[in-house]
Amino acid sequence: MPYRIDLRHSGDDAIDRLIELGALDVELHERGISAVLPDAVSTGQVAGALGVSEIAVSPAVGRDADSVWILSPRPIRIGRVRIVPVHIEGEPDALRLIDAAAFGTGLHTTTALCLEALDEILQIAQPDAVFDVGTGSGILALAALRLGVPRALGIDLEDEALLVAAENARINGLGERLQLARGGPETAAGTWPLVLANVLAAPLIEMAPALVRRVGHHGQLVLSGIPSSAGQDVERAYRHLGMRRVSVKSRAGWVALVLQASW
Repeated sequence: MPYRIDLRHSGDDAIDRLIELGALDVELHERGISAVLPDAVSTGQVAGALGVSEIAVSPAVGRDADSVWILSPRPIRIGRVRIVPVHIEGEPDALRLIDAAAFGTGLHTTTALCLEALDEILQIAQPDAVFDVGTGSGILALAALRLGVPRALGIDLEDEALLVAAENARINGLGERLQLARGGPETAAGTWPLVLANVLAAPLIEMAPALVRRVGHHGQLVLSGIPSSAGQDVERAYRHLGMRRVSVKSRAGWVALVLQASW
């Protein structure tokens, strides 16, 4: 597992040295310098590279199911969506998120791809509702609401995720427009003009029939969390159920699919 180091004193080239060692994140602050190092790099290597004898070592905090390693959350922009940690001042229309274990910080490639696809869809047409499957922190549903969709339903199998999503909705003044429920795609009644699912390839294939039943007339479905190697398998499962591909986004070994109902 990656680990965190904190140094009170370091040379002017410390950041460059840490980056050369493979640091996953580095921050310079008034108390010194902090970094997250992969476990393949020993503290002895760090001390030798920086020319120091004492290094404070502590566990690093992984985010997005330990797939993203950063020292602390930071503001980011994805399309028209500005995501800001709740403790940092942001623009009035920024989406503010608490730092919690639920997946969906905006830092993981799968979330970014899904947000980009969502932003592009909403610039063409505004659906009256969004169904977010595996909502996690609520980031996708809340982004849709912030971009003008009137209402959203977010579902998740984890109670903790639903608590985090509810808190994020409250902080952003969107609690009345976001409904949350525990369960899978069968939790929602009827059909939806836009369905979002950022989970994993195997669950996406398994729940394809249930997800497709939730897509309304000419509705769209955004699927993310798919490794590039599994993209064709996921798409095939949905094409067999009457969905057609509108577009595909890919980055850093991940793909997101935008599909549309043929009915």
